[in-house]
Amino acid sequence: MNGLITDTWAGLPPVAQEILWTLILLLPALIAGGLTLRGYAPWPLVRAIIRRYRWPAVMFVLLIAISVGMGIGLLAQERGLRHGTAKAADKFDLIVAAPGSEITVMMAAVFLQPTDMPLLDGPTYAEIANNENVAISAPLAFGDSFGTASVIGTTAQFARYLADDRIEGRIWRTSTEAVAGALVPLAIGDSFTPAHGHGDAAEGDAHDGAHLTLVGRMAPTGTPWDRAILVPVETVWEVHGLANGHATERGDQIGPPFDPDYFPGTPAIVVHAEELWANYALRSDFTRDSQTMAFFPGTVLANLYSVMGDIRQAMSVMALVTQVLVAASVLLGLFILSRLFRRQIALLRALGAPARFVFAVVWSFGAVLLLTGAALGLLTGLGTAAVLSHVVTARTDIVVTAPLGWSEIHFLAAFVSVTLLLSLLPAAVVLRHPVVEGLRA
Repeated sequence: MNGLITDTWAGLPPVAQEILWTLILLLPALIAGGLTLRGYAPWPLVRAIIRRYRWPAVMFVLLIAISVGMGIGLLAQERGLRHGTAKAADKFDLIVAAPGSEITVMMAAVFLQPTDMPLLDGPTYAEIANNENVAISAPLAFGDSFGTASVIGTTAQFARYLADDRIEGRIWRTSTEAVAGALVPLAIGDSFTPAHGHGDAAEGDAHDGAHLTLVGRMAPTGTPWDRAILVPVETVWEVHGLANGHATERGDQIGPPFDPDYFPGTPAIVVHAEELWANYALRSDFTRDSQTMAFFPGTVLANLYSVMGDIRQAMSVMALVTQVLVAASVLLGLFILSRLFRRQIALLRALGAPARFVFAVVWSFGAVLLLTGAALGLLTGLGTAAVLSHVVTARTDIVVTAPLGWSEIHFLAAFVSVTLLLSLLPAAVVLRHPVVEGLRA
């Protein structure tokens, strides 16, 4: 029997599984509500009570909305951050660098975080570039900036690949030309001089002899590269007084092939192969303990996500404890609110109203407030996630979006179901109050 249920569940489409799980979470509250309201229509009386005690009801709804909104906002934001960082690494199939920390190299190459790294030499680059399975082997050269934009040396082939060949204007043709990311505050035709270093440590006059002209702008990528300026890798080498990767007789050449004897070195090489299997073969070929390491940024991110998953589980426990406290507060609030109108309830009982009708009125009052607060909390959570996404995007240049997902719907359904069940207790307690005592209140 268990096997049949498991097989049936596994055979359902993912959307159907999510919908069914949501209904399962709501089922206890639906059953309780159906049994409580069966045969009665307490809504006119509930509306009258809410109008009479509207300000306490409003405060109660707002407290629920804030609690639910915070939970939904954090869940949606965490998922959006995962999606954004994964998208930022999409174009970086394989990275080859000197042995060291994969995370450090990934942060530098994918997310453009300034760092010092050892260099790979010319013969190593030539071996990678000449491999029959390699379609793109782009050296990266870091270290310079213009304002808040990193100036990155690379190849024209990689710039086109990064922007899906969507470049306004054109790609560079000489070592004095550059292409900007979508968010760089420069226009095509503007000239600039790169500074050595980044931020407060940048040396603005270190490259006074280098005057570069912007000739193109990449389409938005939703990654930190949108705020980068791409130049020929030869440009970075030349402004630092190094060879430009080509023999003297080909000194004005831009782009590969590079001469190993004149190759100054690169901290990282982005490798792309047309076939998926080839990337795994290349990773194996260029993972050498004493010379190079090759890794998939996606795998490094997956490992980080697993750590984040452990943290998320711990946070989920904390969130669960928080929601239990909120549910207890909801229960206490309903007890307090029910005492506000206990005279009206006592009057109903004195006039002969059935006990189950009185029970339905009190429960319906709490249910309306809970459902209203949950709905408002859903909107609050979406707004919170949107604000957090905007802040994260502005600070990291990683486009983060946090639309409503099934995890947030399940969170909301569980909260509504538990609190609606808890609201049965105040309704039951009201019936235990003596009618005479209620009339005297």
